[in-house]
Amino acid sequence: MTGEPRSADGCTEHGTTPQLRASDRDRDQVVEILQVAAGDGRLTAAELDERLDAALSARTIDDLAGLTADLPSEGMPPQARELVRIDQRFGDVARTGRWLVPRRMEIRLMFCEAKLDFTDAVITHSTLHIDVDLRIGGNLTLVTRPGIEVDTDDLVRSSGEIKIRPVSGPDTPVTLRVQLAGQSRGGDIVARPRRRTFSQWLRRSTPRGIGR
Repeated sequence: MTGEPRSADGCTEHGTTPQLRASDRDRDQVVEILQVAAGDGRLTAAELDERLDAALSARTIDDLAGLTADLPSEGMPPQARELVRIDQRFGDVARTGRWLVPRRMEIRLMFCEAKLDFTDAVITHSTLHIDVDLRIGGNLTLVTRPGIEVDTDDLVRSSGEIKIRPVSGPDTPVTLRVQLAGQSRGGDIVARPRRRTFSQWLRRSTPRGIGR
């Protein structure tokens, strides 16, 4: 809440999770809903002006949700599922592109690989809890982006490797904290940024001045 002291990780002293900050896109979606509602006669001109002012100055997703709670939800940011389960033996499974990140995941793998690519994922909350059970040959790869942190402190490992490659600088705000728990009994866990394409690698590798 506004005015509560916060610790270095962004949580309040009472241990509550901080509310997710609203983006310009989130505000624009709510403005559109309000304008459509006014056009349908659901809001008066005065109510529309009041809510538009509040939407444009909203700081969190919860602030925006209160402005449209009594209106149809078309155009609102999608609501994340509470739990998604992945139970896979043999073959591979992946979440890529614009997939909606749930609040919790349970992942059971054996002789296969699961990849969660957060590069273009839709994130509507600040924490993702993943309970894993990785058996022989069950590998989990997390493709992260700046602002995403991966925490493996609650993970029990009897075999397999854990490689966490940070992609954010010390001044980058955390938009999603991925908390891994459970056990790894033969699988590997890798968290890394998205690999560069050949053209990106070539531009990065070409010395300045060449080709000018």
